[in-house]
Amino acid sequence: MSEMVQPNPGKNLQVTVNGKVYERIPVKTHVVMPGENLVDVVKTYALPLLQPGDVLFITEKIVAVSQGRAFPVKTIHPRKLAVFLSRFVTKTKHGIGLGIPETMEMAIRECGVWRILLAAAVAAVTKPLGRKGDFYRIAGYKASSIDGPTPNTIPPYNEYVVLGPDKPNKVAKEISEEIRVPVLIVDLNDLGGKILGVSDKKIDKDLYYTILRDNPLGQSKEQTPIGIIRQVK
Repeated sequence: MSEMVQPNPGKNLQVTVNGKVYERIPVKTHVVMPGENLVDVVKTYALPLLQPGDVLFITEKIVAVSQGRAFPVKTIHPRKLAVFLSRFVTKTKHGIGLGIPETMEMAIRECGVWRILLAAAVAAVTKPLGRKGDFYRIAGYKASSIDGPTPNTIPPYNEYVVLGPDKPNKVAKEISEEIRVPVLIVDLNDLGGKILGVSDKKIDKDLYYTILRDNPLGQSKEQTPIGIIRQVK
């Protein structure tokens, strides 16, 4: 397999963790659309490549899309509060976060008005003091997991707002039962991320985060929302 697999541009195929060498094999798929059956996608593209001992990992975005949690920007009509609050969000080269009215509107819908207002009020006090991240710590995962439209994203999702996946542990378990290998749902970017869901609570999240922390699937137009972890040494 190693001779046949190519890493995504700018990424390494192998990584060494605790003296062991792991391959992170990117799996290319078609562009998954809202409502598609994710188990069928995994069986079509990843199942033929799996070997005993492998671990499958899936990006949170494809999970959310399959759950119908992706919305065209043009269909989202932000309230005045969303327009106001979005002005104070810092935008970075890695994503706009809640820095446009449409993503802020979805955060309000997901988290509730009062939680977003509390998060914004705390951030307004602590940010000038040099503290960062208080808004998302208080607003919670539902806010921090929202992906806004970016030009480097594969169409049509360059014009979509995508929420975080619903019940990622449950999704991971259901897929694992079908393909008979451990499954991870991951939220990764070039700044880091986390393991959102696991098919078995005994899975070592810290180990697999370390294996994947450099984001081997990429976050642009690679079209590889699924990957396989394989220990080779």
